[in-house]
Amino acid sequence: MIIKITNEHPKFYQYMGKFFGSRLIERQINDRIYDDNGKTWYIYVENEKVMAFISVNKNVIKNIYAMKEEYLEEILRKIKNENVITYSIVPRCYKSLYEKCGFVVSKNEDYKNFVIIYMETEVALLID
Repeated sequence: MIIKITNEHPKFYQYMGKFFGSRLIERQINDRIYDDNGKTWYIYVENEKVMAFISVNKNVIKNIYAMKEEYLEEILRKIKNENVITYSIVPRCYKSLYEKCGFVVSKNEDYKNFVIIYMETEVALLID
């Protein structure tokens, strides 16, 4: 089940608290997870356990993590149906999944551990 919450939700830290500052996750995705205000979190929950999540702020994907990619795929498809995602710098480790879900992956190779993704729109095409 995918839930959509912010850091103001009463159960937010119950779900997400263990991910903030986790060095294990940081090593896996080469990124840190922050609980910034303004983010909407799409969280895949199974038996009250977080299996994957993505945060979005102003149509930009900010954080991504998954224990299994199939959970992440469901979240990416939901986000794509609800948002027009623009220029987002995201972990490279999920690159093939971004492509599978129909996101444009920029050819820009400026980042070692990250890729730039976005949804194809007239404005986004100017970025690549």
